[in-house]
Amino acid sequence: MDQAATYGSLPLLKRERIWSGWDYTWVNVSLAIATWAFLVGGSTALLVGFQDGIAAMIIGNAIGLGIMVLASTAASQRYGVEQYTILRPVFGLIGVGVLVFTVILITEMGWSSLLAIMVGRAVTQVANATAGTDFGSGSFLVTVVGLLAVLLAWFILSRGPVAIGKLNKFVAPGLVAVTVFMMFFLVANTSWDQLFAAGPLAPFEDSQLNFMMAVEFNVAVGFSWYPVMGSMARMTRKPKAALWPAFSGLLIGTLVAQIVGMAAALTLGDSDPTVWMVPLGGPLLGAFMLLFISFANITSMSSIVYSTVLAIRQASGNLLGRVPWPVLCASFFVLPGILTFFPDFMYDQFMIFVTISGAFLSAMCGAILADYFVLRRQRVSLPDLYRYRGESTYHFTGGINWAGMAAVAIGAAFYLWVYNPATLETQPLFLLLTASLPATVIAGIAYLALSHVLYRVRGVGGFDLQADTGTSTALTAVTDESKA
Repeated sequence: MDQAATYGSLPLLKRERIWSGWDYTWVNVSLAIATWAFLVGGSTALLVGFQDGIAAMIIGNAIGLGIMVLASTAASQRYGVEQYTILRPVFGLIGVGVLVFTVILITEMGWSSLLAIMVGRAVTQVANATAGTDFGSGSFLVTVVGLLAVLLAWFILSRGPVAIGKLNKFVAPGLVAVTVFMMFFLVANTSWDQLFAAGPLAPFEDSQLNFMMAVEFNVAVGFSWYPVMGSMARMTRKPKAALWPAFSGLLIGTLVAQIVGMAAALTLGDSDPTVWMVPLGGPLLGAFMLLFISFANITSMSSIVYSTVLAIRQASGNLLGRVPWPVLCASFFVLPGILTFFPDFMYDQFMIFVTISGAFLSAMCGAILADYFVLRRQRVSLPDLYRYRGESTYHFTGGINWAGMAAVAIGAAFYLWVYNPATLETQPLFLLLTASLPATVIAGIAYLALSHVLYRVRGVGGFDLQADTGTSTALTAVTDESKA
């Protein structure tokens, strides 16, 4: 495969797209079934019981994933373009860079550090169970193992997306088997009656508020996949190999893991999967399952960082374009490595971190959907994606599409007004529609209105493009321009 396409932002040709629908399904399943997904289920159990929890997780993930998959994979798969390059018509070259180095970078560094810390906690629990040690959840061993997990994820990532795909073919089926075993042992050690009778761990007085907070949390989890999906979807051969495998793979994998996590939390009283997996499966089998899922966390980190580092490279223009791929990946892991020194803090802020990330990602998705499906009718000029400054029709004003940036700010602000996850203040609308769904719609409407006022009436931004530019033609044009 062409290195410039794999590690850069050039469009992938048909022969360079290596994943079938099944390949991409396994990639998404292995991403979804990781220990953080069990933690999401356990966190949902803080607010609702088993039956309400299942409903909240299905509704929330379906909403978040449905919007996110359309916004992240449709354009990238069709044109074979890395997802942050294809965002230039929505936010402009500089605008994409601003979002990448703020919203996207903070979100993915937070998830990567959390995954590394969970590996550290998992190994610590195995050591305590098998060797009789007494390491705590915030011990230095957690940090050491977390740093080793970061190092291993960097090594896998440095080998490129092909290595990630090959590993996921083996990891994903194993994760499904492990999850089924865990559910079996859970039911065998308790009972269905006990499970359905178990109440939430730390609910508020208003049951409707509890349910909607659980739904919103899971909607945000669905949106949290946005930063990694488009860059992987462009590796698929056909549209149907991208959209449905992304939605179904993430939805099924996430729900299975979350339901097991919620059930264990409700019956065993702890939302942290690294605490209950060994007692649930026994010192040997439980330790094996926990270690296996910990390795899946490492492959998840690799997949996450692949897309994010591509985004960093293209958003920096020529600044980081010549930095070797392994070096660029290593620079990303610096902050997640530092955050492994604060494991308890990352756990305590988990729900707030996920929900606030959802506020900005839902607003981004609203602007993206309005641009690509409504205004541009799925037509993008590929040569203009790779031209700079005034040579590109997507230069807008100083390299920023202010309609897109304003739409994100408006949508996120509306979200935080409807529901503030830090203070738990809510508006009545939240109890009916959550915060993410109306924020997505508001951001989309704002983008449509501002794009018309600021650009379309002046013929700026290429909104009325009539001819669809093929990938091969665009790639030839970009190559010829670079040679010139």
